[in-house]
Amino acid sequence: MRQVSGVGRSGTALVGALVAALAGVLSACSAEPAPVHQKVPEPAVAVTEYDASKEPSAAVLALVPSAATTLEVTDFDQLRLVLGFSTLDEATPAPERERFWRRLSTTAALSDGMLRPVDQRLRGEFGIGQDDVAWEARWSGEDGRGWVLAFHSDVPMGAVRRAVAAGVGPLAGAVVDEARHLVSSAEPPAAADSWGADPALVALTGTEAVSTYVARGCTPFDTVFGAGMQAQLAAAPEAALRALDALDAYSVALGTELVTVQLGERRSDAFERVRLAEVMPPTDPDFALVMSRGVADPASGRLGYVLDDPPAAARLTRERHLPFTVCPG
Repeated sequence: MRQVSGVGRSGTALVGALVAALAGVLSACSAEPAPVHQKVPEPAVAVTEYDASKEPSAAVLALVPSAATTLEVTDFDQLRLVLGFSTLDEATPAPERERFWRRLSTTAALSDGMLRPVDQRLRGEFGIGQDDVAWEARWSGEDGRGWVLAFHSDVPMGAVRRAVAAGVGPLAGAVVDEARHLVSSAEPPAAADSWGADPALVALTGTEAVSTYVARGCTPFDTVFGAGMQAQLAAAPEAALRALDALDAYSVALGTELVTVQLGERRSDAFERVRLAEVMPPTDPDFALVMSRGVADPASGRLGYVLDDPPAAARLTRERHLPFTVCPG
């Protein structure tokens, strides 16, 4: 299993990280907030190869084809840690493993485990299972969908290869990288043809989280708020929509207590975007009941929220009902 620090990987540490990142930033509720610019870090460089030491959302970029438009990453090792199951492994009794998966439904996990439907067969015939997966990533785009599973370093990849050869569930036809303990839906792209070649996408990832969602572009109004709602907007919401700048990409890092959103640095519309949930039609579920107390930093392009309802936050994110991602009017 990937070695992690009990403090560095905890929900408390995640709170501290966001507070530090947004220190001095005014609340989005302020009447006339004056931007407080913090020092912007050096631009991130391209990721040319897979690096297992990075956070999953950053490590996977070299494996995601450039044609993909969305990426979902679920860090099962982080989830095991924050839920108190950091020692869970093959020797863990079945009731304890099942207790972990029941608890998972209370978190902001974007996946409940690709291998779970075939876990019993994998255990019985190959001695491996869903609990051997450190993290999972899925992507989609006009060219289709894809995925990658990262297995723990002590998992016998020969057994994984045999399961792939037997065509077990989603593993049928998969590509096994024994050296890097990866299994993917297709051959990984060349470095120049991956998300890792885009410094703007690299800069949006790497935040410690239980789940991370990354998307290219903004989200159409109808997707966020419902079909036909834009035509019913009053003058003030319409003006707020027109005031927005273009959005090329964004990421949402879902933790245990906080949500960290990255829109790209130097966002003059950061405060406007964090306020959109207050003036626009309600989402389903209602964004204000899921993520609250928004703050913004225009310099870094980061937004921060308190996570009030983790499962609903995962749903809002997957279904792209996120007000701060809407396209300009």
